[in-house]
Order: sequence, then C-alpha cells, then structure tokens
Amino acid sequence: MNNLKQFVLGALACTSFFAAQSQTKITSKNQLLGSRNVITTAVPFLTITPDARAAGMADCGVATFADVNSMHFNPAKYAFVEKKGGLGVSYTPWLRQLVPDVSLSYISVYGKIDDYSTGALTMRYFSLGSIQFTDDFGASLGDQKPNEFAIDGAYARKLSDKFSMGVALRFIYSNLVPNLPTVGSVPVKAGVSGAGDISAYYRDETKFQGMKTTYAFGGNIQNMGAKISYTNSQNKDFIPTTLRLGASANMEIDQYNMLMVTAEINKLMVPTLPYYLKNNRGEDSLDATGRAIIAYGKNANVGVVKGMYQSFYDAPGGFKEELQEYNWSVGAEYWYDKQFAIRTGFFHEPLSKGNRKYFTFGAGLRYNVFGLDFTYLVPLGQQHPLQNTLRFSMIFDFDAFKKQKEY
Repeated sequence: MNNLKQFVLGALACTSFFAAQSQTKITSKNQLLGSRNVITTAVPFLTITPDARAAGMADCGVATFADVNSMHFNPAKYAFVEKKGGLGVSYTPWLRQLVPDVSLSYISVYGKIDDYSTGALTMRYFSLGSIQFTDDFGASLGDQKPNEFAIDGAYARKLSDKFSMGVALRFIYSNLVPNLPTVGSVPVKAGVSGAGDISAYYRDETKFQGMKTTYAFGGNIQNMGAKISYTNSQNKDFIPTTLRLGASANMEIDQYNMLMVTAEINKLMVPTLPYYLKNNRGEDSLDATGRAIIAYGKNANVGVVKGMYQSFYDAPGGFKEELQEYNWSVGAEYWYDKQFAIRTGFFHEPLSKGNRKYFTFGAGLRYNVFGLDFTYLVPLGQQHPLQNTLRFSMIFDFDAFKKQKEY
C-alpha cells in the first residue's frame, strides 16, 4: 500500500507540473530557458550506473581503466583488460527515500579470446518492487511486481597497440504490468526492444612531473535501437540512446601510490519535446488538420535515426537550451599498492533538465581472487530521491583461481 501511495503521489505531482506548464503562455525563447523541459524515455533503468567503482567516481567510466564492468560505459575497453577472464556481481538498492524494495542487480563476465580481442556478457535486472493495482472503481486487482531486464553481448578488438573499438548488442524486456491483460479498458503487454553500442578507446603513456602517466580517451554511442511500446498503439517511446565522451590520466606517484583523475560528458540523443503555440485559453492551437502548432522546437514524433541527429539542434530554447542537455562529471581514484582504493566525484545536471547534482564517495579492496567495492551518494538538496544511495560490487579474478589450483 505504501508503494501504491508513492506511485499515485508521484503521478499526481507530474500531472500537476505539466498542467501548470501547459497553462503558461510563453512568448519568447528567453522564457523557455527559465522553465523545465526534461527529456524522458522508456526503460530509464538502462542509464543507471550498475557498478560501485564507476559510481564512486560520479558515474565516470568511458575513459577509465578497463575492468569486468566496462560494458555499461565503454565495451571497447575490454580489449585492454590485463587478466584473461573475470566475473562481476553488483547490487544497488534504488530510490530508498521513496520506496523500500526497488533495486538493480547486475552480473558481468568477460574472457580474452586472444591478445587482441575480448568477449563479454552482462545481464541487469531491475525490480520495481510490489505495487497494488486497482480497477476504475477502486477494487483491488492484486499486488504486482513489475520488472525489467537487459542482456548484453560485446566484442572488443585492438586495432593497434593504443587503440581499440567495440560493439555490443542488447536485448531489452520491460514488463511494467505483469499478469494483467488490461489496465482500465486498454490492453497492455510487455515492452520488448533491441539495441546496440559502438565504442572506441585510446590509451597511451607519457611522463608528467617525472611520473609515468597513462592517459586515455573514450567514446560510446549506446542504446541505439528500436522504440518501445506497452500497448497496441502506434505511439512508441524512445529508449535512452546516449552519447558519452571522456578522458582520464593515471599517474604512478611511486611504487605504492597511484592517482587517476577523469572527466566525462554525456547527452541523450533523443528528441526534445517542442513548445506548442497556445490560444487565449492556454490550450494548444491547432492547424487545419487538427495538429498542434509548434511555436518553438521541432516535431519529436520522428524515427530513431532522425531523432538521434535532431537531438543536437531541436531544443525549443535554441542553442542555450541545447547546451543544458549535456551532463558532466569529474572523478578521482587513489590506489595504495594496487590493493586499497578510495574514490570521489561530482555529477552535474542542469536545473531545466532534471537538476541531479551529487557527490559520491567510495572505496575498494583487492585480495587474491576477489575484490570488493562500495559507494555512497550525497545529493545536493534536501529530501532528494537519490539520498543515501549505496552500491555494492564484487569481482572475481579467473587467473587467480587458476593459480591457486596449481598450488
């Protein structure tokens, strides 16, 4: 019942907000810049950082050192992994300020094919907890447990000693209303989609202040795929196609101490909703065919490919609003003797696009065959839904297992 209450309150809050927006008559682009215009997609669980190491650096991972969880940020990094194989398991209790039983579970495994190529598989499972559904008359339809998952496969290959590229394929399944054929009078079904990633990674070494420094650049266009729908309607929603770009520098201070700094930007390659021309009653003005007239921005009901490149120039507020669609983060990781790590970072999202701003703090431990990482998130602002978010990850080194068996 508490879950249902939170669900209803959230829906009412969103409805009230957008209703207020629609009743405000905008007469210039400058007014648009002062209002919220958040880009929304289906299956947003694909954007949640699954592993504690990257989360500890404020969700930076596209240009950091390769590890078992490279799939989420940059599959091309797998070509540079040092071990022959590994397994990772992560768990994140999600939005615990709002609900007690929403969580993300993640498992990843990789194996080197040869000196130049690596393959990897991952699976993420997002549980939305238990929600009580009711019919139009308030009668209970029972408790349902909505869930979503994605299964990924990736191949990464070195094209030179310093450069690699990677591709990933993804199957997406989203069942928001399990065991119910209809909601109200509308037939519903699970949403299914497929997507892919194209990524690149460059790494080289130099000297900085007398220290051996490894620097890297990474890029990834992820979740390029078909729209998704939960009904038989022709209207479908975009999935979160995302552009990630980043750089990192790792400095070996001495035999025991190592420090890495990294920075990253990301942007949803999804169309921004336009602002429609309003009449004197605050309603959308319609043309002769009955379609709403766009005052600022572009038509968002376009195909996937067009939506990707249109996302760079379609903001109703013009270039200034386009710049607000880029999130950025910075992070740092310190290692002592390659066994103990501490991490921190800061993530920034502009106010008009969601206003997520938070610090992260984390630590890691490596010992023989396994490693353990955890992260704690500290948002800016009171009563933030991400407050007290914790992530936990464990990794297992196949090489170390083999060596122990030999002894």
